[in-house]
Amino acid sequence: MEIILVGYMGSGKSTIAHKLSEVLNLKMIDLDEYIVEKEGVNIPEIFKKKGEIYFRKLETKALEEIIQSEKNYVLSVGGGTPCYGKNIELIIKNGISFYLKASIQTLNARLLKEKNSRPLIKNIQDQDLLEFIAKHLFERNPIYEKTSHTIKIDGKDVQEIVEEIILNTQ
Repeated sequence: MEIILVGYMGSGKSTIAHKLSEVLNLKMIDLDEYIVEKEGVNIPEIFKKKGEIYFRKLETKALEEIIQSEKNYVLSVGGGTPCYGKNIELIIKNGISFYLKASIQTLNARLLKEKNSRPLIKNIQDQDLLEFIAKHLFERNPIYEKTSHTIKIDGKDVQEIVEEIILNTQ
């Protein structure tokens, strides 16, 4: 079984993927971690030294490699991954895909706490973050919603979300 989690940054994809992989006894793959391991440098450094376009190409290549070489996994992809190139089609065709949907307010509260580790938002003023998220989600929601399932995560703990995903894989 191949389960692929998508959603905006801060939606909990990595956390949910870790727990889900434990419960289902599947390999957990985080696309960003996979890229960091292959490149030998962290994501903010890739953005800083080579730019977002370079990173997006790396991301697509890494996604293709994982899909072609791995079986029985839970894959967590970056928030922008589905939005570039043919990535959403790869995701939809090669696993059971889930959009972890969070409200703008939930995402804003989470991302304010971790802005410095997020290259896309680290230079945005705190008071402007909510509007930035809202604009991004307006653009990305139609892509995210192409997934097999949408799981609303607001007000739910990790276990509840994992159980809902499992119900939708049977």
